[in-house]
Amino acid sequence: MTTTAPTLAPDQLDTRRPYTILAVCCLSLFVVGIDSSAVNLALPSIRTDLGASSSQLQWVVDAYTLVLAGLLMLSGSTADRLGRKRVFLVGLTVFGLGSVLCSVAQDPGLLIGARVLQAVGGSMLNPVAMSIITNVFTNARERARAIGVWGGVIGLSLALGPVVGGALVDALSWRAVFWLNVPVVLAAVALTLRIVPESRAARSRRPDPAGQTLIALGLTALVFAVIEGGSLGWASPVILGSFAVAALAFVALPMVERRRAEPVLDPRFFRSIPFSGAVIGAVLGFSAMGGFLFLNTLYLQEVRGYSPLHAGLLTLPMAVATALLAPVSGRLVGSIGPRVPMVVAGIGISLSALLLLRLSVDTSVGYLLLAYALFGIGFGVLNAPITNAAVSGMPRDQAGVAAAVASTSRQVGTSLGVAVLPAVTLAALTGPLATGLPAASHVGWTVMLGCGLLLVVLAFVATSRAAHASRDRVAAELGA
Repeated sequence: MTTTAPTLAPDQLDTRRPYTILAVCCLSLFVVGIDSSAVNLALPSIRTDLGASSSQLQWVVDAYTLVLAGLLMLSGSTADRLGRKRVFLVGLTVFGLGSVLCSVAQDPGLLIGARVLQAVGGSMLNPVAMSIITNVFTNARERARAIGVWGGVIGLSLALGPVVGGALVDALSWRAVFWLNVPVVLAAVALTLRIVPESRAARSRRPDPAGQTLIALGLTALVFAVIEGGSLGWASPVILGSFAVAALAFVALPMVERRRAEPVLDPRFFRSIPFSGAVIGAVLGFSAMGGFLFLNTLYLQEVRGYSPLHAGLLTLPMAVATALLAPVSGRLVGSIGPRVPMVVAGIGISLSALLLLRLSVDTSVGYLLLAYALFGIGFGVLNAPITNAAVSGMPRDQAGVAAAVASTSRQVGTSLGVAVLPAVTLAALTGPLATGLPAASHVGWTVMLGCGLLLVVLAFVATSRAAHASRDRVAAELGA
């Protein structure tokens, strides 16, 4: 005879070992983050083994992040309605199955398809786990600290990914990057069944297929146009049509959502300046991260000739800086607010970009390590203020949706970073990749510099008195 875990009201969840539940949720996030960034170190090996083109390599990364971005909000609202634990378990299972299929793929098309399946499962993990955490920690200060830990794990997993990926590719093969997920997923499933209580929103939200379709259509058309523009021609009908479809979808989205009683993406959220700032900050920061990892992987392995392990180890300063500063950022957000961490994030990313603007075929290792460490400092302190701003002032019944918007912004940023920075770099490339990439990448690092400077400006705009007043108005309107 089997028993079903009771469905607990949000105000009962804080009695159920909250920090243990936080650890289980972070485990799922950690494996997804490791997978996302570890794949970058495997790209040259995938190119050699499967004969993948440059655009196919971009799609190996972006097929995952793009589908993830398109489904996150649907997964968050579905979990609020059907049960967070249930959806979380389904996500773990699908993500594990997708990982197995990735590891046995025999051509680029099959690998990209398996990455799509991975993303379907991954979309049920991040926002759902964030929603669980938000409902477990009912005290505002404890919730801010828990979100700080959560944000730290995001940064740490993404930063450690290149090191782990490089070691696995060098010791075994690129397929080992995906096999790594399987035992972690099995452990997460077992712990979730045993520890995590079921919870739902007090009032179920209706599905919103129109809004979901517009989100997925707009994101897919935009990223497709950016990635394929170089090969098909920026003035080709296909590319111009894709940009037009993306623009129409994004213009129509708020018009459609305003007419719905329960939209998948409530336009009222964006009247809160801190919330909008969190979304923009996530896009900027993760665009820098996605482009940074992709370009540096190509530089270290294709230009400098380093092995995957050596290339991964060279990014260790970034991982260490992120690991050390991510929890510090969480505590700072809980005690003094998000402004200082966001300013530091923007400065760190900007300084890293300035150093990389001098990249050459024989740049010293010490110079590279400094640039990577500065990026790790900036990225390490970014996640906690973004995540906290996204859920602060929002009703707990909509925690899944609010968290999903923040998570979607991260994935959109990563997709755009992987699409835009390599695209502008390859457009500037003259001659072979091994000799021309360093100079061509300067335009990509200029884009990253712009992201960092905008983060500094955003830090002050999103924490102003007007911003706080807008947050309070939206909270009152939403009934928080």
